[in-house]
Amino acid sequence: MTQPGIEVEHLRKEFGDKVAVADISFTVPGGTLLGLLGSNGAGKTTVINCLTTLVEPDGGRAAVAGHDVVAQPRQVRESIALTGQFAALDEVLSGRENLVLFGRLLRLGRTGARQRAEELLDRFHLTEAADKPVKSYSGGMRRRLDLAASLVVERPVLFLDEPTTGLDPRSREEMWQLIRQLRDGGSTVLLTSQYLEEIDRLADRVVVLDDGQVIAEGTTDELKERVGGQVCEIEVPVPEKEAAAAALRSGLGEVAERGGALVVPAPRARTLADVVRLLEEAGIEAENVALRKPTMDEVFFAFTSDGTQRPNAERSGV
Repeated sequence: MTQPGIEVEHLRKEFGDKVAVADISFTVPGGTLLGLLGSNGAGKTTVINCLTTLVEPDGGRAAVAGHDVVAQPRQVRESIALTGQFAALDEVLSGRENLVLFGRLLRLGRTGARQRAEELLDRFHLTEAADKPVKSYSGGMRRRLDLAASLVVERPVLFLDEPTTGLDPRSREEMWQLIRQLRDGGSTVLLTSQYLEEIDRLADRVVVLDDGQVIAEGTTDELKERVGGQVCEIEVPVPEKEAAAAALRSGLGEVAERGGALVVPAPRARTLADVVRLLEEAGIEAENVALRKPTMDEVFFAFTSDGTQRPNAERSGV
């Protein structure tokens, strides 16, 4: 049986009288990518800090690449790479010089460091800018270089904490491709992100945190099914949106607004017909009515304290 890349059992961490992580358990099989979701303050960063030995947990157990984070912190650090929200680069040095510096610090030797820098510059499409100072790089180039620096020495487990924050759509897509390649190459990846589409596109499984607890876990399709399987999205003229929402709410209950459209759960085949009927009775002509699967944004709102569903968990009060 393949050893799990990450194992977390009843992890707990307190800072004074604040419980940052109350009781978290999950497993990341080797060679897979786990998306870790949660609102600000839900416990994501604390979990990563515990798993990367930056802070010591107060309870429970966690292992990375088979090494206990408390009993074997050195072995854990030798097994991981971490890319945080901000690039850890020297802006005065060139991209090549940064990578060589990381290689020398990691004891690759002068020749080994230069050889590895060339490999990474090519792999991350940075060869043309290799000798330019990092301060002249675009945001996407900096993030690619930062990810490359974390891989100067190959590690079996990779932690990516919001690696595409602030990038334009093209640069984000390029990073997604690189992350897929790392996962497909056998790396175990734990990813946090502000972009729920990113989790939808990349994650093999998702863990949703709220109040320092796991409140939902599964594949993106499984979580969407738990939210309701399908939703009905309705577009109406802006002046009639409030009246349309009231009409739908009177007959169907829950109504949300996403991206300028009204959205209602569609657990039954007749929901679409009900929507059309309610709008007609209110004298409102819809511009568009369609059934679709829930987005990860809707999953997130449904499962966190920003929404209404709280499956498999009680509020911790933190």
